[in-house]
Amino acid sequence: MSQQCLAGCCPHDCDDPAGNAANGGRVAPGCPADVPEAPVPERVAHLYGCRGLSTYRIADVVGVSRQVVTRMLHQAGVPVKPRGGDRRRLPRGPGAGVPDALLADLYVERRLTCAQISELTLVPARTVRDRLRAQGIRLRTRGRFNREDRLTVDLSALAAMYVQAGLPAGEVGTALAVSRKVVLRTAHDHGLPVRVGGPAPSRGPAEIELIDALYADIEVQRAMKRHGLPRIPAGGPLWQRFPVPLRLTLDLATELYVSCGLGLTHIELLTGQPAASVRRLLHTTDVAMRPPGGRSPFLRRWRARRQAIHQWMRVEP
Repeated sequence: MSQQCLAGCCPHDCDDPAGNAANGGRVAPGCPADVPEAPVPERVAHLYGCRGLSTYRIADVVGVSRQVVTRMLHQAGVPVKPRGGDRRRLPRGPGAGVPDALLADLYVERRLTCAQISELTLVPARTVRDRLRAQGIRLRTRGRFNREDRLTVDLSALAAMYVQAGLPAGEVGTALAVSRKVVLRTAHDHGLPVRVGGPAPSRGPAEIELIDALYADIEVQRAMKRHGLPRIPAGGPLWQRFPVPLRLTLDLATELYVSCGLGLTHIELLTGQPAASVRRLLHTTDVAMRPPGGRSPFLRRWRARRQAIHQWMRVEP
């Protein structure tokens, strides 16, 4: 049936004396934005029930405290929803009309950060993130250098120069206009055989598929099983293997570094946690860090096992 609002200025076709705007419906035709000439309780009931304003906004408009607004609504029999639950939310702020497609284009295609999008569109950065997630867009990791934006090189050119031609990583990096570190990281990420111990094959193992070797190590397998660490197959860059880095506890990091003898890069390949983060975590304990350079205990163990296998194969009739 048709009823008047408590201020007596706008009819509503519903049984709720507070009108239909508070229930998420449309504002009735002819409903005024405000009724300043009405008594304060009726004015408050109109602004809340008919116009859908929050108690905070009504307090600013009427000039009373929010607690007084809530008390007036209770006395008038208007149901007050907790923290605006199920209430009609009115567009507000200069960025309220920015379409979701524009935010997605700026983030995905233009590669702007949420903070940069906020400065450009005046939409709060937190709102930008929420609206991007609502569109199913996976957000990039935070930080100055995103894991997704790490420099990579063409895999076919890397394989031809580093694996087939046997060029040192430094020379490959010079030819591809990247650093030696990027060359080695890309090779690790894609499971290419990485030479260990310098450019001369006689100074170390000829080749090693590092990720597979880590998963094949018995001590590493026991540590992973003990801590519930999943096995992520080799192939692809690190950020694709680990969209979200695995949780690395202090006990797990200590066991992998001390008991299993892994290097910081090895732990990164198993968990997705950056090697620098692993180092900072280990520095919080009394673990003695190994000096840079040389082979880790894991690589020495792997090398000895590989040599034993080769020797056994030579003597096997």
